[in-house]
Amino acid sequence: MKRTMIALGVVLAVSATACSVSLGDQGSSKSDASGLSTTTSTEPLDPGREPVAAVVDRVLPAVVNVTTDVYQGGGAEGQGVGTGFIVRADGVIVTNCHVIEGGSRLTVFLSDKDRTEYEAHLIGADCENDLAVLDIDAQDLPTVSLGSSDGLALGQRVVALGYALGLEGGPTVTSGIVSSLDRTIEAQDPGCSVETCGQNQVRTYPSVIQTDAAINPGNSGGPLVDMQGRVVGINSAGNGQAENIGFAIQIDFVKGTIESSIDEPLAATGYLGVQTQPITADLAFQENLAVDSGVYVVGTLKDGPASAAGIEQGDVIVSVDGRKVSDPTQLGDILDGLAPGDRIPVEIVEPGGARRMIDVTLDTRPVPIDIP
Repeated sequence: MKRTMIALGVVLAVSATACSVSLGDQGSSKSDASGLSTTTSTEPLDPGREPVAAVVDRVLPAVVNVTTDVYQGGGAEGQGVGTGFIVRADGVIVTNCHVIEGGSRLTVFLSDKDRTEYEAHLIGADCENDLAVLDIDAQDLPTVSLGSSDGLALGQRVVALGYALGLEGGPTVTSGIVSSLDRTIEAQDPGCSVETCGQNQVRTYPSVIQTDAAINPGNSGGPLVDMQGRVVGINSAGNGQAENIGFAIQIDFVKGTIESSIDEPLAATGYLGVQTQPITADLAFQENLAVDSGVYVVGTLKDGPASAAGIEQGDVIVSVDGRKVSDPTQLGDILDGLAPGDRIPVEIVEPGGARRMIDVTLDTRPVPIDIP
């Protein structure tokens, strides 16, 4: 996912406020109550190896490629590419909110030789700190330990891993130092809603880590790790106007959200797999619609529930599960009260005016309409 930095500033006297994971003793490794791996070891991972290579050996298996199918104009679909990292062996993955926002399907590819593929869904988020927590149906996955950003020092060496620019051949590794700990950045993000980001669709993140380790589009959501292979930040944005300037969200700011997402994940809701718009007088005239109420289907997710059941672009949905539908918000509210796997009747009016009742088996919504 590409984002452009539009302004930089220094924030004074900013401190971390998120809850932190309890850490083990010096040199120990353990899991907290949420099952997250944590360690405070300051020993090199492999004293006999080049330090960056040793870090990569430790961390790379837990780095994943996150792809997001998104609706575009006219019902077409595009795809965004980002990065994530596995924090629990049963499939909990951390990435950026802006990587998955607006997604109609989330897919995770592991960094193994076979690029094993999984469908993912959102279980928690803190978009103000550009965090999203995903879940995939897997077991015994490699994980990366969470460190602490509180003890970072200027000039400390760090390594960034991610699927930069969506290039073929696997993840990219870059290394550098911590350049600053108290930057405030404003990132233009066309993917976020006007309600979330304002008319200019700009997000503001305080107290981010600045590093000269290269962070490019596609790196978003990947781990920034110290020389013991512990995650100290989540790569979030690069600056296209200057060289050797990248930014990462401090891990201490979001540990509490990661823990709560595991303990109390967002409930899975029913998903129809359609992009819709309200019926206006102009739309009804332009498309010669046979009805003046309902929701107009702009597009359907390829291989999604609606598409599989025979709902097509140009149809008008007038009722779902026996309840009248008058606008997209009402449709979303109805689906939020249904569960994945529910088989429901959907009444449509075809472009020629014929009415049909179609049974649709709902899937799991990958991203809630309103991300926390």
